Amino acid sequence: MFSKNPASSGAGVVTAQPTVLTRDQHPVSRKFISANALKVLYRLNKGGYKAYLVGGGVRDILLGKEPKDFDIATNATPEQIKALFRNCRLIGRRFRLAHIVFGRDIIEVATFRGHHENASKKEQSCQKTSKQNDEGMLLRDNIYGSIEEDAERRDFTINALYYSATDFTVHDFANGMHDINAKKIRLIGDPQTRYREDPVRMLRAIRFATKLDMTISDETEAPINELAPLLESIPAARMFEEFLKLFISGKAVANFEHLCHYNIFQYFFPALNDMLTEQQHQYVNDFIILAMSNTDKRINNNQRVTPAFLFAALLWYPLQQQIQLVKASAQLSPQDAFFEALGIIMSRQQQSIAIPKRFQTVMKDIWILQERLARRDGKRAYKAFEHPKFRAGYDFLLLRAQIEEANLPENTKGSLSELAKWWTDFQNVSPETQQQMIKATASNRSGTSARRSPRKRRKPAANNNG
Repeated sequence: MFSKNPASSGAGVVTAQPTVLTRDQHPVSRKFISANALKVLYRLNKGGYKAYLVGGGVRDILLGKEPKDFDIATNATPEQIKALFRNCRLIGRRFRLAHIVFGRDIIEVATFRGHHENASKKEQSCQKTSKQNDEGMLLRDNIYGSIEEDAERRDFTINALYYSATDFTVHDFANGMHDINAKKIRLIGDPQTRYREDPVRMLRAIRFATKLDMTISDETEAPINELAPLLESIPAARMFEEFLKLFISGKAVANFEHLCHYNIFQYFFPALNDMLTEQQHQYVNDFIILAMSNTDKRINNNQRVTPAFLFAALLWYPLQQQIQLVKASAQLSPQDAFFEALGIIMSRQQQSIAIPKRFQTVMKDIWILQERLARRDGKRAYKAFEHPKFRAGYDFLLLRAQIEEANLPENTKGSLSELAKWWTDFQNVSPETQQQMIKATASNRSGTSARRSPRKRRKPAANNNG
């Protein structure tokens, strides 16, 4: 077990002198750090700069977890970093970062952040260097400083831990070791100010709590409900990235429950949130939980998932509701009503989360397949079966069958379950049996095997003309 710092209370505070843990006082070792991250640390140190592994990489090793992120903080500026590494590219305007590229592996290097009030007049007057809006949100943040200032600028105490590859020490600036042992998520500094600087920190607090099996400290939690509306100002593209981190990480159900608890979910899916708050739509909540549980299981079993499937589930019932509204206001065919409602729903949703077109296309395919899977006569069954997204549409049908059966009118009970079972069997039988299943379905739908389909009615007419 690693050393404990004195208990901290209230908001996290960075001390003037960090607690320095020597190699025998912590479990962080180079064997847990990626070879590419070590290369970057060594080259920065050899170039005369200070460099530390910081954030999630150090935190996860201390928690006994396998680290996935190897972020580095240094006193070298982005331009100095680029001069050291030929495989470096500088990115970002809001935060200037250096990405050191090793094939598919990218090591992110950030220059120590400084305080805006300590910036020179030249820096403060430069819009490209530093900028805040009227609510205190940082729009530009390229003021550089010391490692102590950088620690104060970090969001949570458990992320203000710095590992040095030169002497193998861990520098703890904000009692992060105590909070790791106490399993507490605690903001550094005044929570109101830190959330206003970047409202996404509310989402990060939730995500770290569920990911690391921790609890959010009282003072960090207190302002969340009040400041949640600040998330409306976050760009939709950034909200998409946060969606992936929250819901495509194996902790979707836990994050969903936390977001609902803090009244934050509405800033991701406003139309769905309205339905979730209505008593008559309790089954919608059950469907969302089921879809997220399914996603979590697949991720935790190292199976492939696509965000499109979860997006399709989250917007399925808002889409159905919108279709009914469209039908009530205009005389449209079912197909036209679907596409009219689809346009309305996606246009609204894009204001909250910028869903890429590649996922929108898959979502549409999954939704359209729900109608196609119900029409199994003639060649339609084969066309649905051969659709590139058949499996996703079929899996979606299975989820619907589990939830909707209990909420359908009495005269339709069992229809979705029967449909789901039919397609399950259809995939596992011979082509001859598949043909028999299709014929039997056509007979059942017509009520008698003697009734002919339109195609068969046309055939005698052709023979008579011949």
